[in-house]
Amino acid sequence: MAATMTSAPEAAVGEIEPAVRPYRWTREEYRRLLNAGILHEDDQVELIEGELLETMPHDTPHAVAVVLAEDTLRETFGAGYHARAQLPLAFGSTSEPEPDVAVVRGSPRDYLTEHPTTAVLMLEVSDTTLRSDRTRKGSLYAKAGIQDYWIVNISERQLEVYRDPVPAADAPYGFTYREQRRISEDGEIAPLAAPGKPVKVADLLP
Repeated sequence: MAATMTSAPEAAVGEIEPAVRPYRWTREEYRRLLNAGILHEDDQVELIEGELLETMPHDTPHAVAVVLAEDTLRETFGAGYHARAQLPLAFGSTSEPEPDVAVVRGSPRDYLTEHPTTAVLMLEVSDTTLRSDRTRKGSLYAKAGIQDYWIVNISERQLEVYRDPVPAADAPYGFTYREQRRISEDGEIAPLAAPGKPVKVADLLP
């Protein structure tokens, strides 16, 4: 006899189905996924406010811009700081972003047991991710108290600089930047943590 298929019973009229809430991961759980081999270090995901979000693959101009930014910022800041390219930072218990470049205090060996919890400068390279970098990433970094956030805007050949994090109810994570500047390819700007060392925007663009 052929098997018959029956559909699930429909909800009674007026019955309210419970809302489905996405599971929120912690950094500790995220680490367990990595240690168990369920996720791998080269998987294109990062933990943002409890969500595992897919990151975009990097095309050639993006990759070149990351290298240029890392080299430029390493030279700009010098001793007492180091630039980390596409490596994790620990933002509270539910976020572990991997910015294109982060400049942190100290030396690489200072972070053998835990990722940095802050940075003096965060930088993202944007081509297809510009909207997300301005809103979602900007709000996350502002919430974390990052005072100096830069976006290398490849398509418009400019540097976007965000400073002075403040609360904002309409921002994705409740914070945004009060100061927002656009600097053209022939301009320059000094990092807040290295005020006497201006960076040429052209040096960051591929």
